[in-house]
Amino acid sequence: MNEMTKLTAKDFATDQEVRWCPGCGDYAVLKAVQRTLPEIGVRPENTVFVSGIGCSSRFPYYMETYGFHTIHGRAPTFATGIKLANPDLSVWIITGDGDALSIGGNHTMHVLRRNLDCQILLFNNEIYGLTKGQYSPTSRVGTRSPSTPFGSVDRPASPCAFALGSGARFIARGIDVHKNLPDVLKAAHAHKGAAFVEIYQNCIVYNDDVFAPFTAKENSGNQLWLKAGEPMLFSAGTKGIALDREALALKVVDVVDGDWQAAEVLVHDPRNRSVAHMLVEMPFGAFPTALGVLYEDPAPTFESAVVEQNAQAASGKVPDLQALVSKGQSWEVTKEPHLI
Repeated sequence: MNEMTKLTAKDFATDQEVRWCPGCGDYAVLKAVQRTLPEIGVRPENTVFVSGIGCSSRFPYYMETYGFHTIHGRAPTFATGIKLANPDLSVWIITGDGDALSIGGNHTMHVLRRNLDCQILLFNNEIYGLTKGQYSPTSRVGTRSPSTPFGSVDRPASPCAFALGSGARFIARGIDVHKNLPDVLKAAHAHKGAAFVEIYQNCIVYNDDVFAPFTAKENSGNQLWLKAGEPMLFSAGTKGIALDREALALKVVDVVDGDWQAAEVLVHDPRNRSVAHMLVEMPFGAFPTALGVLYEDPAPTFESAVVEQNAQAASGKVPDLQALVSKGQSWEVTKEPHLI
């Protein structure tokens, strides 16, 4: 493909029939990704999508790039190998709340703490959709499902809190059908390191409208979209997030006549890890849902450290396969073995 060719969303769409339930939020995420990649200058031949198992994991089939549909929870492992083999590739991990946080929880933790340069899109619908609606690690207490007919008694995992606790250097949230999702994807791609993006994704069959209290158009006032250097305002600017200095906790304040400074509304600093933790764990109802880039503090990547280490180890040495094979615990048999 000519490097000067200007790409469009169609250049990233395959001829495969997209097979999700009608109305599934995955369609919107797919379109957002396909629209975003040409805008950020990504080339299909230099891009890889890696998925595990789940509804979201069909994603690589629908992207005109390289792709791996791997095994349950192990997409981060495959992605690590791909990135180490060719650090110049743009690697995207597509996963779900069950795939990433249940059987794949250990793998997700390690790809985050290692800070592999990749984008991790976690589709969170708070249910196991592919296997007919069992409760998942993010399902809320009381969720009724085939595996919890009397209601779940598990405390749900918070994907972004998990990512922060695992040492992730980039944490963001988006909504499947929201116009701001491409901006979140662009920010994730621009980050050098593991970029973790939780996407609230509606499962129209098994968990419909579970996020409606803040995703529905009439409830958009419950969304707190964060931007670096801007005040934390929501509900059309009439409310904001401030710090309760005595309790060392966040609080909601009223903003009168747009004077957010008088209300002591916080200005978003993505590098503030402590505030990021509080934003992630704000209880919905009393607080809005924090969206956009919650935390970003770049650090050296895993693959760059590996490449540098290998270069130093090889410096000044001449490749010698025979010497390598003969090195260490090797010996030569000079006598006939004694048979018993």
